[in-house]
Amino acid sequence: MEALLLGAGLLLGAYVLVYYNLVKAPPCGGIGSLRGRTAVVTGANSGIGKMTALELARRGARVVLACRSRERGEAAAFDLRQESGNNEVIFMALDLASLASVRAFATAFLSSEPRLDILIHNAGISSCGRTHEPFNLLLRVNHIGPFLLTHLLLPRLKTCAPSRVVVVSSAAHRRGHLDFTRLDRPVVGWRQELRAYADSKLANVLFARELATQLEGTGVTCYAAHPGPVNSELFLRHVPGWLSPLLRPLAWLVLRTPRGGAQTPLYCALQEGIEPLSGRYFANCHVEEVPPAARDDQAAHQLWEASKRLAGLGPGQGAQPDEDPQPADPGPPSSPSGPLPEEPTASEPHPSPQNYLSKVTHRIQVKTEPEP
Repeated sequence: MEALLLGAGLLLGAYVLVYYNLVKAPPCGGIGSLRGRTAVVTGANSGIGKMTALELARRGARVVLACRSRERGEAAAFDLRQESGNNEVIFMALDLASLASVRAFATAFLSSEPRLDILIHNAGISSCGRTHEPFNLLLRVNHIGPFLLTHLLLPRLKTCAPSRVVVVSSAAHRRGHLDFTRLDRPVVGWRQELRAYADSKLANVLFARELATQLEGTGVTCYAAHPGPVNSELFLRHVPGWLSPLLRPLAWLVLRTPRGGAQTPLYCALQEGIEPLSGRYFANCHVEEVPPAARDDQAAHQLWEASKRLAGLGPGQGAQPDEDPQPADPGPPSSPSGPLPEEPTASEPHPSPQNYLSKVTHRIQVKTEPEP
């Protein structure tokens, strides 16, 4: 009996050490009040994205939840308004798998929102699921979509400088290797999915690095953020049904809550004084060194050029468009109880805001945050 109690005590002590040293996330500090500022958080209908949006709303920011699902996005916006006491939390439709949807979102946002101070790329996927596309779906959702969205919103970010871009990445980038001869090839099978996910997370880190170089001196800074091991929808989404009940208790014990996972992205978005660290990779609310492949400036620039091509940006369209189209009406794009935009179909190459409001795309289920 004594031996059993001793063993239980040792296990409990080991768990406490692991939890407080590896699992529990340090709390985010940073700017206390965000009143008068606007933030966009992609994939903010649940998980890390929702917790990130909640904290921004609590600090007084106007928060746009950019999500694929209208139903879930509207429900999340309602929840966040209730919990934060901030009525300036709204939903706008965005499907990162569709470049048409990305362009339509940017058009609608720029025509209705006078400010953009914080852009947080939280949405992503870890598997293609049952979707079969003629392109690399993981790279499209996790990198190319965010790349295009950043490009289209840069004028507003520059106008509102100092402003920030946060790309939620993952420790999985350490296993990534970018083959520029087959970047956009379709992903088939779970082994290819694992490799493609790691590659897309490496692309996130390199993107933040090159974006910092492109935007030096503009007042717009950018950071790659690793949320840590998080107990989120992504963790169990692709687990067989019979295995899920076994893994849920384990996930609860050894993985962070979504609120904990939101701390490093929030740190990158809000912490004062980290501007000289633009382009760096953060984990547990501090800078972390990355492997050589993730700090290869030549590869970062090559990825930038390849991403422009895959995003449909012409050779003359660089990182910093010269014109910032101001909204005709500086009011909100929609009131919390008013009509909300819907997503365009992927077949529209450059949809108008009218088409944006009238068509819905039904594609993949975009996850709410990346996992390591």
